[in-house]
Amino acid sequence: MKVHLSFDVEIWCDGWDELDRKFPAQFERYVYGRSAAGDFALPHALEVLARHGLPAVFFVEPLFAGRFGIEPLREIVALIQNAGQEVQLHLHPEWADEIRPLPFEGARVKRQHLSYYSLDEQVTLLSLGLRLLAEAGAQPIKAFRAGSFACNADTFKALSQIGLRYDSSLNPDHPDSGLDLRAQQDFYRPSRIEAVETIPMTVFRDGLGKPRPAQVGACSFVEMRAALESAKAQGLEHFMILSHNFETLVPGSTKPDRFVVERFEQLCAYLAAHADAYEVCGFNSPGFSVRLGGPPAAISAPLLASARRHLEQLARRLL
Repeated sequence: MKVHLSFDVEIWCDGWDELDRKFPAQFERYVYGRSAAGDFALPHALEVLARHGLPAVFFVEPLFAGRFGIEPLREIVALIQNAGQEVQLHLHPEWADEIRPLPFEGARVKRQHLSYYSLDEQVTLLSLGLRLLAEAGAQPIKAFRAGSFACNADTFKALSQIGLRYDSSLNPDHPDSGLDLRAQQDFYRPSRIEAVETIPMTVFRDGLGKPRPAQVGACSFVEMRAALESAKAQGLEHFMILSHNFETLVPGSTKPDRFVVERFEQLCAYLAAHADAYEVCGFNSPGFSVRLGGPPAAISAPLLASARRHLEQLARRLL
């Protein structure tokens, strides 16, 4: 079973006011997460991956560079690629109205999701994102993930037009993901839409029967391990895991969240120790291909594994 460790790499400024004043400190937090205990954002993820010999996919959001210049984006790309990891395209188009000059006239009004833009506007934004990543030194770019998973049918037409081959924007548990595709599209198994092969975000049923995305910050390690084993036992071809560059930080601070730090360490150690069962790979990995279709997904985790998550959440609040 192919396992994809994916990171959405993005920077936010705690609102849209005083962006130029806030950006330097927010860049340091989101990219480095510096604290007395060490750097716990991107450098930490890259170090853990390197120590366990695992490849990952870093979907990097580049549109902020249209406001703040290419150098901060170049710094992010260099951190990732110098560690031997791959960069792919991520877009949060709410940056579009902050770009100067505007990418198109309609960008004057802030719109949060890519699905709120026309086909031509999506082509323009995706093309701009590719140009910015290329200028920052990222290569080769083959894959895309929409911010907040908010793709639609036009997104796949746009991706086909600009020549991106792979996508990971479908998420059956996210309310804004592929709303106009849900009636005819499989959101659980890899498929082809237009000329694009898409690997959806993996979602499993937790011990209470509720859908749970396979996200490092949202699952206990025991849950994630159980979901991986459940998917493997059913013969699934792909398992997509999500994290973020800032996910190992306590929200709103640069302090490390020791629970998430430990989860990620345990997950990487487990995958490295079970290389005979799991092929951890990215879109640029040698010989990579998407295995379309596969058996129906019924991935689950037991009650005790989900109870561990609730105990961890309680401990995090108390601490």
